[in-house]
Amino acid sequence: MNVSENRKKYYIWLPNGQITQDRESSPWNFEIEATDNEIIKLRELFDHNYSIGEENFYRAHVPYLQYHFDRENDKQDITLQKIYEMIYALGTDEGKRHIESMGILQAKPTDDGLEY
Repeated sequence: MNVSENRKKYYIWLPNGQITQDRESSPWNFEIEATDNEIIKLRELFDHNYSIGEENFYRAHVPYLQYHFDRENDKQDITLQKIYEMIYALGTDEGKRHIESMGILQAKPTDDGLEY
């Protein structure tokens, strides 16, 4: 078996996109089991979401753009849904139940035609 195919436990803290293998080092929302490649993909999604968030911070200072008509906010929402989808696929039963209770995995239309 290839080393990258070995699943390891990771603990995810969504507010700052932290991924750690030490359950005691910091707070965490979700426990997952993932391969090295899956963790790389999850890290890329968190990094992308952070970058979009920075763009949205500066855009938020433009008073005439409303949130629900802002494509950048839609991109951030879509990326966040992808993060939840990945955590759902790799997570524990408890984590899956929590994500299901949020209803975030259901596709939702946006005002600009994107669907997330």
